[in-house]
Amino acid sequence: MTLMQQAAQRYPKALLALEDGTVFSGRSFTGHCSAVGEVVFNTSMFGYQEILTDPSYCGQMVAMTYPLIGNYGINSEDVESDRIQVKALLVKEYQGRPSNWRSQTSLGDYLKASGVPGIEGIDTRALTRHIREIGAMRAALSTTDLDPASLVDKARDCPQMIGQDLVREVTCDAPFLWENGERKPLRGDLGGFQWPFEPDKWRVVAIDYGVKYNILRSLEKRGCTILLVPAHTSSDVIDRLDPDGLFLSNGPGDPAAVEYAVDTIKAQLGKRPIFGICLGHQLIGLALGGRTFKLKFGHRGANQPVKDLSTGKVETTSQNHGFCVDMESLNKRDVELSHINLNDKTLEGIVHKELPLFSVQYHPEACPGPHDATYLFDRFISMMKKHAKRE
Repeated sequence: MTLMQQAAQRYPKALLALEDGTVFSGRSFTGHCSAVGEVVFNTSMFGYQEILTDPSYCGQMVAMTYPLIGNYGINSEDVESDRIQVKALLVKEYQGRPSNWRSQTSLGDYLKASGVPGIEGIDTRALTRHIREIGAMRAALSTTDLDPASLVDKARDCPQMIGQDLVREVTCDAPFLWENGERKPLRGDLGGFQWPFEPDKWRVVAIDYGVKYNILRSLEKRGCTILLVPAHTSSDVIDRLDPDGLFLSNGPGDPAAVEYAVDTIKAQLGKRPIFGICLGHQLIGLALGGRTFKLKFGHRGANQPVKDLSTGKVETTSQNHGFCVDMESLNKRDVELSHINLNDKTLEGIVHKELPLFSVQYHPEACPGPHDATYLFDRFISMMKKHAKRE
């Protein structure tokens, strides 16, 4: 008996039903389960642990296009947040016996511990092709309800991604400092906060819309003291904190629904250097008077080609987004388009012509992914040096 035949006997049958009526069958390697959410695909060949813990995937089931997943296991260091964020993981073939010196547990056990479904045996090639044709859509998954019509109804009852403010589900409950690669809670609230006396470091307030840890690692590596604050933090509070720079993080959901964040960014424009990544980039676009729209199936993977319009160089980038800023909606007298996606010509970066502000749609922290765009963190440091208010 082959390993796949053994798995078929050991794992319960699962059905995945899309809102358009398409149904895929597989097996749950995490036991009986059910879930609803938007189904998207990621083209990375590795990095499933970083993908699972990326808050930008909140509310979504992720299908991996690479067929064999789980072979190097899970460790405690390569997480991008404090928990698994995806609704479910869909793979072609699960490897339950990992082989890697850093592995501490299997992918299946990791998912089980968080109550997150892991489904194998899905025809991920067919699923991906279908999503590329029709677009990302809502779905329902179950091992107990195996009635296709019932699951399709559940998929259609699931909330649309457009209009959802998912930032509220992933932002931090209270502010904290990021020190030596770890979260350090504050002793009091922001009202009594004083920056540590570190004259050689740059004070950065990072607004947490669903930040990935490697972004914080990348800033700390470059000499930043980072105070992470909840997404609803007001502009007045940021003014009192008086940081050298303001960082706007990645995050999930529809940027147009996060109106409170847009209001804060509008009030901060021109006061200090601002750097935004992913959702932070989209929110900057809205704050500058632009519009956002939902992409047909999004950009998710570690191999997205982006062109730097100032140099003509092409970067291979890591991406995870389903919404985009409409470049035609931006005022070109104020904003310069800095980067475009070479696959579909969508906007990937902007630079303000007068204010100390820039942002990118992709992930220069590269987890998982290439390191072509890490220079953007250095650009933020240079911008803070240029506009420093303190001696």
